[in-house]
Amino acid sequence: MEWLDHLALGLSVALSMQNLSYCLLGCLLGTLIGVLPGIGPVPTIAMLLPITYVLPPEAGLIMLAGIYYGAQYGGSTTAILVALPGETSSVVSVLDGYQMARAGRAGAALAIAALGSFFAGCVATVLLSAFAPLLAQVAFKFGPAEYFSLMVLGLLAAVVMASGSLIKAVAMTVLGLALGMIGTDVNSGMPRFDLGILKLQDGLDFAVVAMGIFGLAEIMANLEQRERRVQITDKVGPLYPNRREFRESWPASVRGTFLGSILGILPGGGAVLSSFASYTLEKKLAREPQRFGHGHPAGLAGPESANNAAAQTSFIPLLTLGIPGNAVTALMLGAMIIHDVQPGPRVMTAHPDVFWGLVVSMWVGNLMLVVLNLPLIGVWVKLLKLPYRVLFPAILVFCAIGVYSLDNSLFDVWMLAFFGAAGYLWARLGCESAPLLLGLVLGQMMEENFRRALLLSRGDFTTFLTRPVSLSLLLVAAGLLVLIAVPVIRKKRDEAFVEE
Repeated sequence: MEWLDHLALGLSVALSMQNLSYCLLGCLLGTLIGVLPGIGPVPTIAMLLPITYVLPPEAGLIMLAGIYYGAQYGGSTTAILVALPGETSSVVSVLDGYQMARAGRAGAALAIAALGSFFAGCVATVLLSAFAPLLAQVAFKFGPAEYFSLMVLGLLAAVVMASGSLIKAVAMTVLGLALGMIGTDVNSGMPRFDLGILKLQDGLDFAVVAMGIFGLAEIMANLEQRERRVQITDKVGPLYPNRREFRESWPASVRGTFLGSILGILPGGGAVLSSFASYTLEKKLAREPQRFGHGHPAGLAGPESANNAAAQTSFIPLLTLGIPGNAVTALMLGAMIIHDVQPGPRVMTAHPDVFWGLVVSMWVGNLMLVVLNLPLIGVWVKLLKLPYRVLFPAILVFCAIGVYSLDNSLFDVWMLAFFGAAGYLWARLGCESAPLLLGLVLGQMMEENFRRALLLSRGDFTTFLTRPVSLSLLLVAAGLLVLIAVPVIRKKRDEAFVEE
């Protein structure tokens, strides 16, 4: 009965006219930036953070969440129609979705993707509402030592899941932790690492850093690439799958939903890993694996369901433990802190309207997306023909105005430019920015819990090892370190053997 009372509270919040409007706006923006290649949910949410300052907490979070899972829908549209995934998680959808479109089944492919995403979104929302309170009850037993160990595990998991060089991912995480130390020490009240700049005594503004390394750097990276113009077919075909397509796609949607729901909870898992894992699973289970890559409905339904389910269950560790698992949830964490909503197990009791309103809005948003996406296919096709050189000046101006409005300070605009240039340089060097953002967000909380644990134990460092939960988390983190180290050692050993 208590669960039903919570859902009733969530419905009353999510179905208010104001929150419905912001949910619709977030879903439309998410679909739009998912459709347009080169603009992802991370830069968009980073750019919209200043707008949420003037919104009620539940409205701002509902809109930002809508952008995230809406982008999973939009990314599949371009992947199917023009073999150009608008989102990284939609890369796998190109393999079979585009082949279905070339065979005259574009409408069926879009319907399979939309319906699979809707089913996954509904199941993931139920899992979120059912398991989040249970996990929160466990989290109430966490002390400073457990939270510190959990954050160490979260950062290491993000490093393991990061693309590219692991050494660079570790370096970016450490750099993020270092940047998080800029400002006034919470215990002594003394400024540190502020370079004598008064503005830095309050620390780096999270929104400015995020908009710089994602928004501005993304613009620079896109401008140096030649625009890929693809011939877009105007023939979409009937918007419903035939019996064979439906029979082959629905089991894949079910498997993708549960696989994505599990991987989405893991720190660093996310929608990208889920979509690739689902495609691999479907290909191994298929009776005719040779059909994959040539328009097999299961190769589209599984990954599309998996990425949408993962996008929504990734909110579970954020809302219950206060630990972001990826760049988007790190931005959502920043938005919650901006509104004085402290993420973690107490968010359900201190701000039940925010928590349950956000959970229920995900189901409402998924319903909006499946109703809106298919009729708007013609609009998205026309937008695909818009050159990026027309879009980027508006995005640039929006970033500058948004940053200036935070504190009416030109210093923030200069910091935006600095981190934009730094983000572009890191991208050119092959350094992923997401671990830095996670380090920046978790850095202060890690330090605070580390020092609090030592104060409670009177300086005894073994407190992290004598508490069972903390020890378990650190052992899992050590296991992840072994996963990182073994391939590197083996590679070095093989290279030395070849040289001999």
